[in-house]
Amino acid sequence: MMGYYFKLATRSLARNPGITALMVLAIALGIAVCVITLTVHHGMSSNPIWWKSDRLYTVTLDSWDPERPADEKRPALPPPDLTWRDAEAVTRSGIPPRAVRMYKATGVLSADETTGAVRPERVLARVTTADFFAMFDVPFRYGGGWKSAADTGPEPVIVLSAKMNEHFFGGADSVGRTIRWDDREYRVIGVLEHWHPAPKFYDVNNGAFDDPEEIYIPFGWAEKLELRSAGNTNCWKPEDIQSVADFLRSECVWLQVWVELPDAAARERMQAFLDSYVAGERRSGRFQRPNNNRLTNVNQWLADNEVVGNDSPLLVALAFAFLAVCLINTVGLLLAKFLGNATVTGVRRALGASRRQVFLQHLTEAGLLASVGAVLGVVLAGAGLWGLRIMYASPQTGFTGLMHVNGWSFAITVALAIGTSLAAGLYPAWRIGRLAPAVYLKSQ
Repeated sequence: MMGYYFKLATRSLARNPGITALMVLAIALGIAVCVITLTVHHGMSSNPIWWKSDRLYTVTLDSWDPERPADEKRPALPPPDLTWRDAEAVTRSGIPPRAVRMYKATGVLSADETTGAVRPERVLARVTTADFFAMFDVPFRYGGGWKSAADTGPEPVIVLSAKMNEHFFGGADSVGRTIRWDDREYRVIGVLEHWHPAPKFYDVNNGAFDDPEEIYIPFGWAEKLELRSAGNTNCWKPEDIQSVADFLRSECVWLQVWVELPDAAARERMQAFLDSYVAGERRSGRFQRPNNNRLTNVNQWLADNEVVGNDSPLLVALAFAFLAVCLINTVGLLLAKFLGNATVTGVRRALGASRRQVFLQHLTEAGLLASVGAVLGVVLAGAGLWGLRIMYASPQTGFTGLMHVNGWSFAITVALAIGTSLAAGLYPAWRIGRLAPAVYLKSQ
């Protein structure tokens, strides 16, 4: 019977191509707008390391100017980064099982003699400590990260992104090969799988949606090679900086520090250490602002830094409002179409068709219409997201990784659209099924 209803629905829609096209287009546009909006919003607001985010904390200390806060718009927050001496004290406290200090640098990556024909690339580097890879569950294709001894050496080792490994070594296992970064040779010990946390939670102040760095080197090279930061460096007072050593002793904040704390007891010990450390530094003349020593987990960190703007939920609401308007228009057109074919329905009723059969026939037509609109809507959403990727395809934007049709947003929006379209078809189908055959025939 349903196959028969499907044939009737197909023929009915084909008889009125103009109205059918308008209804399909209305549903498709509503779905496309919702899918695009939900995809971008979900990517921006998602927790990229949700399985352990309650154990990862960034450390912030308020060593800023006693006369004014670090951020005038958010005066309650301390600076997002730490000074060299504070970062060193925290990571060497011995309390967290894993602790990372790091920053972003830049330089030219070039091949060794065996692959010298490959063009050099200016790349961003993450200068970090050994715990970075284990703490953030960074996936490896080949090899792995370095041991903590490589930080203090430091050892000339390097971890490549999958992209750089493809560029210089054709995607082959390059572990053990050498590569040059800023005229110094490094031995490749690991190659990452594709890894693109979005947002880039571990360094949101240097581009929350930027691509991850292309290479990773031990933190010990920061001082030895005088590697300057390519990220944010903020100083609240004039500093007499004549050398790297002067900079490291300064009150400039530029290092990101994260710790892994497995339970409440570890968090309490870490917080007690921070309070004790700041109290000692205050006695020496530093930390003149009120105590504001924070351990902030991933979710709260993203919220504090307003990674997702206040206008994003509003845009989602407007997208669903647009879908609702599209569906309301579809209801009107569908009712007009059904009533326009009232004579055919009257003949069917006169020949013995029940109200239930008439209802199911017209509901099938509404369902077919909704399904076609949903498919077209997904196609339009894919095209729209592709256009956005082209529009924002630059290192400065960093949003391109978010602009792919997301399974979650796709499922929710399509299910909602089909369900709502079927619900929208209920009234016209019920209305046409309730009228007596005589009423249909009298209209002639």
